[in-house]
Amino acid sequence: MSKLLQRLKDPSRSGVYRTTDSAALIEVTRANDVPLARIALHGRSDKEALLRSISEALAFPKWFGGNWDALEDCLGDLSWRPAAVHVLLFEDGSLSDELGILIDVLGSVAEQWAARGIPFFAVFADPAQNLPLAELFRPR
Repeated sequence: MSKLLQRLKDPSRSGVYRTTDSAALIEVTRANDVPLARIALHGRSDKEALLRSISEALAFPKWFGGNWDALEDCLGDLSWRPAAVHVLLFEDGSLSDELGILIDVLGSVAEQWAARGIPFFAVFADPAQNLPLAELFRPR
């Protein structure tokens, strides 16, 4: 088992990370049947568009309210998307003012899932290493 796969299966490592190599993450999840929700950020600079993009990628229920609290509620539930591991990959862009709030929500949700013994990872594709997040893994 690769080190990346081991990390993804460890609930105690749940959290919000960045990666310079999203292709490796995609490959490992695909090869090991780990569900991966890919969320394109390109052109999603406003809150409403961002939340809609996340909602669509994860097939949120119709009751999703389109606000930060509703995002945390839906991400903390995911009963319509049962999995032993939850991995979200945010790709193709950057957020401005909303980034800090999104990272806070994702971090809170990761803690909730870890407390239940289920790994949850939110990973931002960041080839330029601009985001103030820990690296998920070190590519070879």
